[in-house]
This record gives sequence, C-alpha cells and structure tokens, in this order.
Amino acid sequence: MFTSTIASPEWLHDVCERQPQAARLFRATEDEQRSRGYYHTLREIVQQPFSWIRTADQIVRLAPDLRSCVSELRNIVLTGSGSSEYAGHCARLALQTRLGVNTLAIGGGALLTHLHALPPGRPALLISIARSGDSPESVGALSLLLKTDPAIHHLVLTCNAGGKVATNFQQDPRVRVVTLHDETNDRSLVMTSSFTNLALAAYALGFLDEPELYTSHCRHLSNIAKQLLETQFDTLAQVGALGFKRAVFLGSGPRLGAILEAALKMLEMTAGHVGAMSETYLGLRHGPMSYVHADTLVVCYLSSDATARSYECDLIHELNQKDLGMTKLIVGDAVPADLARDRDVVIDCPGLAELGEYSAPVIEVIIGQLLGFFRCMRAGLRPDSPSESGVINRVVQNFALHFPAGSSLGEGQ
Repeated sequence: MFTSTIASPEWLHDVCERQPQAARLFRATEDEQRSRGYYHTLREIVQQPFSWIRTADQIVRLAPDLRSCVSELRNIVLTGSGSSEYAGHCARLALQTRLGVNTLAIGGGALLTHLHALPPGRPALLISIARSGDSPESVGALSLLLKTDPAIHHLVLTCNAGGKVATNFQQDPRVRVVTLHDETNDRSLVMTSSFTNLALAAYALGFLDEPELYTSHCRHLSNIAKQLLETQFDTLAQVGALGFKRAVFLGSGPRLGAILEAALKMLEMTAGHVGAMSETYLGLRHGPMSYVHADTLVVCYLSSDATARSYECDLIHELNQKDLGMTKLIVGDAVPADLARDRDVVIDCPGLAELGEYSAPVIEVIIGQLLGFFRCMRAGLRPDSPSESGVINRVVQNFALHFPAGSSLGEGQ
C-alpha cells in the first residue's frame, strides 16, 4: 500500500476511489512498488501539495532574518545546475516584479566558464539553488565568487543539510543557508518535490514584507494541485501511455522554467528514448515547428494574461489548421473550447488565474512530472532510476574544475 510521511491517508484514499489507474499504483505493496521502480518517484510527486505548506511556514518564520538579503540590491542572480537552474527561472520574473531589482537566472556551469555573464552593478545577491548541494559546478561557482567578487552576498536554498553548499561555507558571513525539510530531498534520481519546493522558497523572497500573502498563495496552490491529482491523475496516465516518440512543451513568460523542466523530465525519465524540447509560442514558428510530427505530443501551458493568451491561442489554431502533432494537451484556467481537436485533451485548473502569472509554474511542472512518469512506465523503465546504463546519476559525478589564473583556488575546492 502506498504510504507518505505527509500526504493525508484520507486524501490518498479519495484519489484511489475516484481513479482506477491511481488505485493500481498506490495500492500495490511496497515490495511491488520497489520492484517496479516507482516507489520513491510516485510518493515524491504526490506529496507536493502538502510539502508546499510546510515550506511556506518555514520560510515565513525566517522572513525577518531574510529581509536583509534583499535590501539595497542592484542585481539578483539565481543559479543552479540542471533542474535547479530551471527552478530559478520559475521564480525570476516574480522577484524582479515584486522587488523592482534586475533579476537573472544563470546556470552554475555558465558562471564557471564565463564569469562575466554576471550583470554589473553591486551590491548583488547570488541565490544558489540545489537539491543535494553536491554538484561540482554549484560548489565551484560559489567558491569562485566568494574569492573574486566580495560585493556579492549569497543565499543558499537547498534540500540537503549535509551537502557541500550547505556545509562548506558556514563560517563565511556573506553566506546564508536555508535548508528545507528533509522530505523535499528526493530519493529518486529525478527532481520532483525538491524542484517545486525550491522554486517556491525562492519565490518567497518577493513576499518577505507580506508573509500572509505568500502563505495564502501557497495554500491556494496546494488546493489546486490536490484537485489536479484527485481528478486528472488517470487522464495524465492515459496521455503518458500513448506511445508518442517526441514531446514539445510550450509556455510564455514565467512559464519558461516550467517548460524547460517538463522537457527535461521527459528526457530523463525515458532515458532519452523520447525526444523533448521546450519553446515559446511565438518562437515555435521560427523553425522548431518542423519538429512537430505525427508522433509528437504537444503540451500547451496557457497564460492567464489576456495579451499573451491571444498569441498562444493563435499558435494553437495554426497547429490545428496544419494538423500537426499526435495529440495536444492544453492546460490552463478556463481553456477556450475551440482550441482542442477531437483527439486533444484539456486539463482545466480552476482558480489558477486568481493567483496571477507568477504562481502557475509549479502546477504546470507537476503535469510535466506525471507525463514523464507515465511515459517512463509505458517504456518499461523504472522512474526511480530510469537510466539503467548509469549514463546519468542522482548527483552529477565529480569532474575537474578549472579556475581563472590568479583566483588562488585549487582543483575540486
């Protein structure tokens, strides 16, 4: 039987009662779940609505101490490696809008190879986002910047209290470490609950003077996510089992992080057997539309902004007119009925528009996670460890770090 340390047993019972596919997966014995390789991933996906409340409460308690991190800044940079970088993209526009500070998301690897990618203007805050905190580029970038740019202050958001980014820099007064609850430190190879909780923790920095509003947003998001799982779990299972060989994820504005992460989840969980790409609606016309074949799932995340949605609907109508793609999955609040063909699927998320554009990505990421999960199962792979040949690992393996001459940093530091 499926168990979770934080998801309500009564809620899980209701999910199973309503949806046969959910019941088959959740009600299998723990031994069967482990033998089929989905024990960790499934639990970590469905616990997210509950874990968000814990993260919100934790960050609100820390708000008085965190206010100094975002005061009198000229620049904010969110950084991380892989999915952690994309979590930064989910929060970037919200922080820029709420704080009125130029905010960028830059990968940890880009900081190592091209340090000048950092915007000019100090003081600045670098927010390092990490599940494990042991990725070589995350540790290396933080070490390099502490040595070479003393006007940058650092905030580490991590899920692992024992990781290197949480422990190696504790004595430096320029580094503030926030470790989320241990249940967010996913045991599966793929990041799921760690991703959305880290994104929401970063998002909170825009609400430090309005903690009640932040808590309200997280509770509203939690209710939407629970409703999504209660009503659409089996729908997503059916879409994920279609056997498509390609997937395209479309989104605008703050949804950039969501589409990047959803495409990565599809690639990771299918061990690369399903090709996946992310693109903006307007960008799809400039060549990438040629990727949309008869074997392609097209996932359309609809904006609640009227102007953006107008452009998005125009593009979807164009896909319909050209009869492109195997199936479209269209996700949004109050999805227009004329967007879907007979073979398309619509998932309506009531209440999402109330929260505005910047909160939506975590809901859309859950949909991407479940699509990857079910396509993985359809391929006969194990979601907890889909890379059977060991090409990728839960934590990127160590590699040599090369620092600029004169930085006085040794390899691997």
